[in-house]
Amino acid sequence: MMRSMFAGVSGLRNHQTMMDVVGNNIANVNTTGFKASQVTFSEAINQTLSGASGSTATRAGINPTQIGLGANLGSIDRVFTQGASQVTGRTTDLAIQGDGFFIVEADGERSYTRSGVFNFDDAGNLTANGGHKVQGWLPDATGTIDSNRPVADIVLPTGQLVDPEATTTVDIGGNLSADLLVGDTLQSSITIYDSLGASHEAQFVFTKTGVNAWSVAGTVDGNALTIGTPTVTFDGTGALTSATTTSATGYTPPGANPLVMTLDFASGSNLAQFGGQSNMEARFADGAAIGSLIGYTIGEGGTIEGQFSNGKTRDLARIATVAFANNGGLLQTGDGNFRSTSQSGPPLVGEPGTSGRGLLAAGTLEMSNVDLAREFTNLIIAQRGFQANSRVITTSDELLADLVNLKR
Repeated sequence: MMRSMFAGVSGLRNHQTMMDVVGNNIANVNTTGFKASQVTFSEAINQTLSGASGSTATRAGINPTQIGLGANLGSIDRVFTQGASQVTGRTTDLAIQGDGFFIVEADGERSYTRSGVFNFDDAGNLTANGGHKVQGWLPDATGTIDSNRPVADIVLPTGQLVDPEATTTVDIGGNLSADLLVGDTLQSSITIYDSLGASHEAQFVFTKTGVNAWSVAGTVDGNALTIGTPTVTFDGTGALTSATTTSATGYTPPGANPLVMTLDFASGSNLAQFGGQSNMEARFADGAAIGSLIGYTIGEGGTIEGQFSNGKTRDLARIATVAFANNGGLLQTGDGNFRSTSQSGPPLVGEPGTSGRGLLAAGTLEMSNVDLAREFTNLIIAQRGFQANSRVITTSDELLADLVNLKR
């Protein structure tokens, strides 16, 4: 009699735990990156009333006689299926499409999360919920990001600048009209930069010196340049027969290093000589003034690329992700964070999109994977299970009352 009551109590306790888990799932139906949990029960130990006996020549075998003593809580497991994606438009909102976790750290303790609600703080740190700092890799002195190094805080300092670059190449292309007369000239100008980032106007003049032959001269802010090969020639089909590149030197801007440039006649639109209208021009010059950070984008591989006011781009950092052999072995610590355990296996740190780690989607958040239809069904199951076990207790109580009343 008492066994049935204790079995009913264990059932009540387990179904109350099930209700707690279901209630937590429903409460987090809109929590970013939340992973639902599920409860499983297992049978408790059995009391053996009689053991088994094998058959003999004169007697059949007898099975063991056992009475169960209720149910135990088997496990509470996280369901790490992918949640739906919600487009937010915020550059720093990130979702992992596939397996993996972001790495965050606070007060020297490292955690892992699927929630990609990130922001930059006043010091330029990329941060997650609860003041955690997002981990990744920063470029070295050469601007190279090495993902084999240990991860560190991702920091984008406010007012970050990119150094100026001196012009080293000027591309000149287009048509030098074969219809022009000897002595006719064509000219084109373009902006170039010195080693200090100061801009200058470079002008290049082509003068026809004979059949299929032209001379080249150049100036920077009116100062003459020295052209290494000052003559260009063409064949009868209009194709360039002289060197496709030549040097342009001989001028040093005030306070800057001497200009050393290469004139390239064969990149992009090749320099040629055909009849008709001339359209020769200096079409491109590299180099740039000093630039300040005006924006950034985050690629699917986790690379944060900065855009600068001088038109240049530079990789500023790369966000790291981590994978585990057993996600279910992780220990939840709050704020959507997890910590590794001996059951989860060691964290395998790497770039997004490598070795089974999912790619990142910027401007997107992973929503909760709670299935309301399933949770409401589990509510009914938990309620009916609780009611049924309570009936076992009340019925056992009535039987005990009848037993006590036998003496009356």
